[in-house]
Amino acid sequence: MNHILLALVAMFLQQTFAAIGRALPAVIAPAIIADLMIDSAWIGVYFSIAASAALSTQLGCGSFIIRFGAMRMSQLALVLLGLGMALATIGHPVALVLSAILSGGGAAVSTPSSSHLLGRCSPPRYLPLIFSIKQTAVPAGLLLAGMLGPQLTEWSSWRYTMLISALACIAFTLMLQPLRKKFDDDRDPSRQFHFSDFGNTLRAVVGTRELRNLSFACFAFNAAQTIFTVYFVVYLTTIGYTLVAAGFVFSIAVAVAVPGRIIWGLLGSTYVHPRTMMAALAIGMAISMALLSICSEGWPTIIVGVVATLISATALSWHGVLLAEAARAAPEGARGAVTGGVLSFGQVGALTAPTIFSLLLGMTNNYGIGFIVCSLPALFVGIALIRQRKR
Repeated sequence: MNHILLALVAMFLQQTFAAIGRALPAVIAPAIIADLMIDSAWIGVYFSIAASAALSTQLGCGSFIIRFGAMRMSQLALVLLGLGMALATIGHPVALVLSAILSGGGAAVSTPSSSHLLGRCSPPRYLPLIFSIKQTAVPAGLLLAGMLGPQLTEWSSWRYTMLISALACIAFTLMLQPLRKKFDDDRDPSRQFHFSDFGNTLRAVVGTRELRNLSFACFAFNAAQTIFTVYFVVYLTTIGYTLVAAGFVFSIAVAVAVPGRIIWGLLGSTYVHPRTMMAALAIGMAISMALLSICSEGWPTIIVGVVATLISATALSWHGVLLAEAARAAPEGARGAVTGGVLSFGQVGALTAPTIFSLLLGMTNNYGIGFIVCSLPALFVGIALIRQRKR
């Protein structure tokens, strides 16, 4: 039990730092936009580049996890993320592109690595609960980014905020070093990386019906999550909120995802079939994103907060249930690779959704249309999952 608890705490904190690094550019985006004098649609481009890098690393990281160990790859993920955030402070377009590549590619390794480590240490029956607890690190990181990011930016500058976060990632990397011997004892130094690993991982996921369905669900869920994370704070600033006020609403809403993920994971491990749970979450996120699309200036903050909370409880709370299902369906010893393969479809959602949103925003100057369009895949997945359960 102590072994599992230590692994869970280490992976929880690792993913918390990764979540902060991924979310911070979106949370302080208004300050970056104002300083660099760029259009808000370019934020979507930044996150699309990050998702492209994440897609590549998640498809190919399986061999590296086996060769170097899940803990070492977790450390590498945080180092790359920290370097990416530091590069962003230069402000030059080339530096921002490199920042998106390093941050997106580095942070994307954190989930497959932690899934590999915890999947090996945890009892199979409680995988949904263990994975859900671990995945609460993501809303915890979003909450910290939403609370501290705007405050630090108001106090100093967005560059200072990014540098502080980068240094924190590097510092925690060093703190993980003593755990490497204990948790990387399964690594295989003889394992070689081959470019065919990308195709092998993809075929392993697409070739299995169960994993293929999970991959499509991951695509839809990650699309909705990304749009909310990337554009919610910016959207609120366009309807009269200050950066600090918008960040506060975002943080309060995201806080709900922490107990939400644990509750959904507990239910998915005991009383409710995981597919039924995912169907309910899918339909819930589609409805709540539609409600967000009609929010406008003059709406009471409490109403906007309730809508954001509903999104947080669905679009930000599905991870543990889905990842546990992916780990359960994976062949023994290949949990990291298979999880990365399933998540790569999520990265396709994270890549395409901001691009589509940016195009719609540029053509219509209306955020609501983008929220609705980018949540439609979740609605379709929810309906499909309900039909599968009935059959």
